[in-house]
Amino acid sequence: MKIKVTQEKLAKALNNISRIAVGKVTLPILNNVLIRVDQKKVSLITTNLDMAIVDFLPVSDSEDGVITVPAKLLAEFISNLPKGEVIELKSKDNKLIISTKNYSSTINGSSADDFPELPEISDKTATVFKINCEEFKNSLGQVIIASSNDLTRPALTGVYFNTVDQTLAIAATDGYRLAEKKLIEKVKSEIKAIVPTSSLQEVLRSITDEIDEIEMSFNESLVRFRLGEIEVISKLIDASFPEYQKLIPKNNDVKVLLSREELARVTKLAALFARSVGGSIVCESIPDNTFSVKSITNEFGENDSKIETEVKKAGKVNLNSRFLLDALNALEEEKINFEFSSHVNPVVLTNQKNNKYIHIIMPLNS
Repeated sequence: MKIKVTQEKLAKALNNISRIAVGKVTLPILNNVLIRVDQKKVSLITTNLDMAIVDFLPVSDSEDGVITVPAKLLAEFISNLPKGEVIELKSKDNKLIISTKNYSSTINGSSADDFPELPEISDKTATVFKINCEEFKNSLGQVIIASSNDLTRPALTGVYFNTVDQTLAIAATDGYRLAEKKLIEKVKSEIKAIVPTSSLQEVLRSITDEIDEIEMSFNESLVRFRLGEIEVISKLIDASFPEYQKLIPKNNDVKVLLSREELARVTKLAALFARSVGGSIVCESIPDNTFSVKSITNEFGENDSKIETEVKKAGKVNLNSRFLLDALNALEEEKINFEFSSHVNPVVLTNQKNNKYIHIIMPLNS
């Protein structure tokens, strides 16, 4: 195997793929990157068995071959070489020889036969969606905040890609809050797949300003995200996601239109006094056209902030201040809808005009 490539291109590619190269005691080969040249096509591959990242590297010269070497060591060595250098990589007897005009090094590698086989998705049978990169990035950021870290409930540790009424939507919940964003309308294919949050975070890290479009390909057990020269391939979570559509309240008696910025400000003020009670704050609509956010604790004192707005019905609900701030940061418009029906029912937060995003927060015990 032989490759000639600039330092910048190689360093960028290794930085993209080396993050998941974390070997297990029983399988140290997972520390490695697989470098493959096949018919002049160069690919760098890492995997942790649940996910794989592939970077197709544009090079000026190459000869077919394959080798696997420690990913972190190679990435750090290449990143410390001077920019602008043309680097030559050659493999010989499971060793990778790295040379430039003024530098040379040899890294001991391993047989590529020991590297796990990369899972594949057939383009002919896969369910494929394409979406603008910036839109996907923003939408995923709005939803992923509601996913869970609880490994005892695996279905909640991912983002649910599903089609409803010919619309592709993504949703996540940790049991205390739920976020949904409609991505693509008028889709012909149907999909129900839970993608691990950890895999999606790698997708987000791989997005650069040069990438305009993301292609998502699903089969029964895998998903592949194509981002320019990078592919992220992940196993799907084999579990059933809750029927979250049934959890979205349809009829709310208390409906208040609020300034997102002002609500965020008064929530932060109330949260300062609510630290000793787990961030619990009280949101109350008062028919004198006032919306109140307050916290009352014996340790720090009390806080009560009011927002003037049209209020038609009184109502009160206790919320987790951090969850509310997360939702407000995810909403996009200056004016947002704050709706609920009673102190035991979920609060529904949406933008005033754009109805593609919805965020639901379960109330705390009064």
